[in-house]
Amino acid sequence: MKTIKKNLLLIAACLFAGNLATAQESKVSAKLDANRITVGDQARLFLEAVHNPKSGTLQWATIPDTFNSLEVVEKGRIDTSKQGDIVILRQRLLITGFDSGVFVIPRFQFSVIPAGKAPFILMTDSFALAVQTVAVDTTKAFKGIKGIIEVKSNWRDYIWLIIAGIILLGLIIFVIWYFRKNKTVAPVIVPSGPKETLQEKYLRLLNVLEQKKLWQSNRVESIKEYYTELTDILRVYIEERFQTPMLELTTDEILYTVRTHKEMNSHHDTLATILYTADLAKFARAEPTPAEHMNAMEQAKHFVNNTKEVINNNTEQAS
Repeated sequence: MKTIKKNLLLIAACLFAGNLATAQESKVSAKLDANRITVGDQARLFLEAVHNPKSGTLQWATIPDTFNSLEVVEKGRIDTSKQGDIVILRQRLLITGFDSGVFVIPRFQFSVIPAGKAPFILMTDSFALAVQTVAVDTTKAFKGIKGIIEVKSNWRDYIWLIIAGIILLGLIIFVIWYFRKNKTVAPVIVPSGPKETLQEKYLRLLNVLEQKKLWQSNRVESIKEYYTELTDILRVYIEERFQTPMLELTTDEILYTVRTHKEMNSHHDTLATILYTADLAKFARAEPTPAEHMNAMEQAKHFVNNTKEVINNNTEQAS
């Protein structure tokens, strides 16, 4: 019995030592650029994570929109840099408050999932932020609002508007003359087969990507290419389907737009899973599992299939 207890204690000590070594390779921190602001002003909070991807997968902290009477007005994108095998991730948050008092910025929780080991939590420090009102001198009398003072003007004040109007009129006359001179008979368009719907088009593109079998090669660059093409297809689809610019937005900006869009907000969690998995594979050099690769594709197809535009055909026929 004593031998069994010693063996169990030895195994537990080895597991603890392994997690401790992994934790030492990952560090998180937070810095606040001001501990006192005026009502409505903004303070910048900088989050940083230093992580070795070989030790496991780092899951970024979930940042709420409000906490302790403070509001997050902007979430910057997560920037990534490398120093050897170490990856450094940084994000900037803009925080404001509209009530006076001293409020606490909470500790943010990051998760690290080592390969074959138990996950563990890393926490940032918390900070106190004082929000103060503008001082008002009550000993002085209130001053009345000044009336509108009319400023005299002459034709020279509008010279550039006059020139712009003349140029615009000249362009209109030229365009009318050009099209009348070069008027051609419109060609007869022969109707082709049934037009491909928006969903059919992007499901076809997803199937083409799936048939390339990029992630099956287990090469880091191929996996990165797989997620780059997958997210690009989703971004362009959202632009065409919902008329919402997406190509130049970061992941956090896309998810914020989705959350505030009445037609897309129900798909926020689906898109968040796809985009955060893609970011980890592309920028943090994480290695998603085959199940995560396939899940990303299936969720992308699910999103395209379930966001078909509803067309009402309530037209009246003439009798």
